[in-house]
Amino acid sequence: MFVVCASCANDQSEVPTISVNADSEYEKTFTDLNLGNIFDFNFYLPDADQRSVTLWVEKYEDGETAEKPLIELFYYDSPNKVEEGNIGFGMINTETEDTIAYLYSPGANVQQAIRLGEEKTGTTWDYAFGDGEVELELGETKLLAAYRETNRNAFHPMDLQDEEAVNRMIEQGDLVLLLKIKVEESSESAR
Repeated sequence: MFVVCASCANDQSEVPTISVNADSEYEKTFTDLNLGNIFDFNFYLPDADQRSVTLWVEKYEDGETAEKPLIELFYYDSPNKVEEGNIGFGMINTETEDTIAYLYSPGANVQQAIRLGEEKTGTTWDYAFGDGEVELELGETKLLAAYRETNRNAFHPMDLQDEEAVNRMIEQGDLVLLLKIKVEESSESAR
């Protein structure tokens, strides 16, 4: 019986997980200071010393994808066996035409001034999944959240777990930003 329980506990600790961090201090700060939008998650990465993480935002305008990610954060081979903490994407509105895009994770962050285009009449942003932990399969890309802008007055709810619905959203949206993550085993070429 001890062997079975130890095996179960070992399996659980091997799986990276992510969950929406609703009402986090980060979200409260953004709201209190009227900074803009933020998507905040709890992230658990076992075997962090042997894995790489890529967090990025794809940009689509009028159904067309940008050549490269709007912003990207990549890290690998942590000095720690386990990394745990907040991970996410924020957009800080400024007084200029630029917006500050900000990606963060345990021990790493990147920011960049971006231009989103002309101001739209409507915006919405949604997490791709609800409450509870989501397991991240190694090597698989996972959609975490979406931000949309449009000149239309109404947004239709989208199931961000449905690939066809996401493709429809991209085709119909004036501006769509998709936050994605991928966890992989580190390779010698990444070092």
